[in-house]
Amino acid sequence: MTIVKIENVRVLDPVKQTDQVQTVHIENGKLLDTQLDQSQIAETIDGQGKWLMPTMVDLCARMREPGQQQHGTLKSEGKAARENGILHVFTPPDSKPIVQDNGALIHGLVEKAMLDGGIYLQVIGAQTQGLNGKQPANMAGLKKGGCTAVTNANAPFADDDVVIRTLEYAAGLDMTVVFYAEEHQIAKDGCVHEGFIASRQGLPMIPALAETIAIAKYLLMVEVTGVHAHFGLLSCAESVELIKIAKAKGLPVTADVAMHQLHLTDALIDGFNPLAHVRPPLRSEHDKQVLRNAVREGVIDAICTHHEPLSSSAKMAPFAETEPGLTAFDSYVPLGVQLIKEELFTPLQWVEKVTLAPAKVANMAERWENEAGLVLIDPELEWTLDKKSIVSQGKNTPLIGQKVTGKAIRTFTA
Repeated sequence: MTIVKIENVRVLDPVKQTDQVQTVHIENGKLLDTQLDQSQIAETIDGQGKWLMPTMVDLCARMREPGQQQHGTLKSEGKAARENGILHVFTPPDSKPIVQDNGALIHGLVEKAMLDGGIYLQVIGAQTQGLNGKQPANMAGLKKGGCTAVTNANAPFADDDVVIRTLEYAAGLDMTVVFYAEEHQIAKDGCVHEGFIASRQGLPMIPALAETIAIAKYLLMVEVTGVHAHFGLLSCAESVELIKIAKAKGLPVTADVAMHQLHLTDALIDGFNPLAHVRPPLRSEHDKQVLRNAVREGVIDAICTHHEPLSSSAKMAPFAETEPGLTAFDSYVPLGVQLIKEELFTPLQWVEKVTLAPAKVANMAERWENEAGLVLIDPELEWTLDKKSIVSQGKNTPLIGQKVTGKAIRTFTA
């Protein structure tokens, strides 16, 4: 096997909680403990000024396959994830057609993701049959097929009784239920944050209340059923307060936030910029600051990409009619480096939020440690995020054309 030597690299280890500059040897994505002579080394890399860290775990990314290959494939998006240092990817069950309510088909998706894209795909199963919101899915079959969690994604439930029954079912199987909380009767046909810019442009709005009412309701159900619940893609300051209260009460609750919510606000929708159309919507500056503090304090456990690649045609209609979503694998590292430069985190704290913390949320910390591999980061590399440099098939990001700093330059795996 090929042994790579990296000299004078800053090794960031969230498991051992160590941050130190050293010379290391890597074989099959693992650090070697023994010293080697030069004849055993196939390649030597100058690691001066660079970081070496475990590969990342992404709790929410849409890979677009099966059924939406015009936006992306397991091959294209797997390559994008891997080249940007993300090896474990969790995907919601809302592909078209929906196959994530069938344990046998899920196994095939996982195999295809590794063969085509070189990543470990973790499929979140459907909470209800076909995401219809009416009948519970066969969660026992999903668990047998490898699912550890279920969700109804962005699809509404027929009524709250269905939610309670599915939570009881999941609790009995020791499965996590993932909520992307939104009260559909309040959100309705909204597409942007309820604020001054949306009002001035006459765009239909999604108030923060649509998220917070849903979270409050689901937390009451979690308390009664005892199910482990994960609240993904938080976007509002008030949501943070609800999660904080739930954790203080000892409820089995975790949460994540998309990286772009820690940087971007609804100011970007000015001028009807469809690249800023995402759901949940970009919120206010106040929401952004509260979310940042919540991640730093641990109220929000992890940061995800919320990667949603889209074809150019999906963003060519009037704003409200465009498809929501932004491509996020390629901007994940530079935006993380920016948080460090702004002193929200130390490098080691950021590494933990995108590696060990999401692995713990997903109850796969031990597996992740065995499979993680390593990624070499250049935190000072300046480059332009444009259509040529974006590895993902989707080029839909409001950051397009911007100069950014920080990049994954090499991934080492078995």
